[in-house]
Amino acid sequence: MRMKKIVFGIGLLLSIVWVNAAPPVIIDITRYGAVGDGKTLNTTAIQKAIDDCHRQGGGKVVFPAGIWLSGTVVLKDQITLQFNKDARLLGSTNINDYQNVDPFTDGLGIDVGWALLVAVDVKNIGIEGEGAIDGQGAKLKEEQIKSDTRPESERWGRRPFLVRIVRCENVTVKGITLNYAAAWTSHYFQSKQVLIENVKIVSHGVAHNDGIDIDGCQDVHIKNCDIISGDDALCFKTTSSMMACRNIVVSGMRLKSNQGAIKMGTESMAPFENITISDCYIYDTKNGGIKLLTVDGAHLRNVQITNINMVNVRTPMLIRLGSRLSVFRKGKDTQQPTGTLENVTIKNVKAQAAADAQLKPPSGILITGVPGHYITNVTLENIDINLAGGGTAENSRQQVPEAVDKYPEVKTFGPLVPAYGVWARHVKGLKLANITLHLDSNDRRPAFICEDGKDLTITGWKIPETVDAPSVIRLENVENAHINKMDVKGNATVFVQAEGNSKGILMKKNKTPGIKKLLESNAH
Repeated sequence: MRMKKIVFGIGLLLSIVWVNAAPPVIIDITRYGAVGDGKTLNTTAIQKAIDDCHRQGGGKVVFPAGIWLSGTVVLKDQITLQFNKDARLLGSTNINDYQNVDPFTDGLGIDVGWALLVAVDVKNIGIEGEGAIDGQGAKLKEEQIKSDTRPESERWGRRPFLVRIVRCENVTVKGITLNYAAAWTSHYFQSKQVLIENVKIVSHGVAHNDGIDIDGCQDVHIKNCDIISGDDALCFKTTSSMMACRNIVVSGMRLKSNQGAIKMGTESMAPFENITISDCYIYDTKNGGIKLLTVDGAHLRNVQITNINMVNVRTPMLIRLGSRLSVFRKGKDTQQPTGTLENVTIKNVKAQAAADAQLKPPSGILITGVPGHYITNVTLENIDINLAGGGTAENSRQQVPEAVDKYPEVKTFGPLVPAYGVWARHVKGLKLANITLHLDSNDRRPAFICEDGKDLTITGWKIPETVDAPSVIRLENVENAHINKMDVKGNATVFVQAEGNSKGILMKKNKTPGIKKLLESNAH
């Protein structure tokens, strides 16, 4: 009997809690006068719906089917924006309808930060549903340039991002379509616990249409997104030295870009660390498949990229440690010393490199630090690259600029590099294992060149047939290189050409039937 009373008491208590619990707040923006005709400016009505939902403790603000024209709207704590099927939030083409609540300077030195949809210093927010957000970027630019007579390189920064999430926690962006931003499509700055899932982005038509920018964020999961972007598709930045990009997992991405597909570090003041990216398809990308860069003092370390398939990509990989040392938030940061790039693994990559590339003839992989600053402990494993070929013996002696303080791009090192497969400079502990190269035409440049390197391991390569190459590998000022199990087709004058202060070169179990001489040393 006593047990029955206890059970009854618990049941009564639960029923009282259930009855007294506030139901979730769901607010339709039409309650506040929003009109979905694509012509009526709904900024005030949408903001009132968000503010009222926030005052009631949070919930969902619903965009029903329709075209909802607006300028800047600001999310508040505990608010999820729900975009129903056939609902479209349409950005105004009047640049004066936008606010900049967190100004900063981008990697090109341009003041930026205006946005259509923005959240600052809030928690537990979301943007979800089957609808879309459309920035009308091309139309906005067309209107802007009627009155803004500055050069395009200066005035673009005044145009709004589509979505900005600034110093927020527990953010979910799921299922939504993001189209045609007037600048960056989505920018996440110094935010934590971020989930971006099943997001579709089609954003091109004006310059600087990045897809997803992760800027100094932590505990981020990005999965199963489809991005077609005019600028970098998936880009990691640290425009402030105060918060690292850390503990980030990316998987299942489909990426197409007029610039880079996966990119870290065009703005790079705080670290990039503990980042894993896997199972991505990259196609029709015009300025680099995987680009890992740190040039403003950041430490880039503990990054793993695996299972990547690239089709028609200009220059599959660029890894760069530089000393541009820019500052992006004036008055809040100071210039830093040169950073580090270490403990990076890229494996299981298959790439069809575009013949029409930034470098002509094209090359597969560029890895370069700057004098006195080595890229350290990078491993590339199980890499398969198809290249156009076409390099000459003269090309194999091309001098590549150091460009110590320049913007980090493939073209910075152009017009070509002297190796067709992998070119590396200022590296230590570089391991290149199981690299398979294919050529559509003869290339007389070496498959691999290293300039200023220490402790290299080159093993298990499959090198295609070439004719009359001066050397297959060239080492300039390299100390300790182990070259093993290389399978070399075709013929060349020398297998390994050692120059400068090179020493400690060990070779074993290499198959080189068409090579006249295994090692030639001009070292001194």
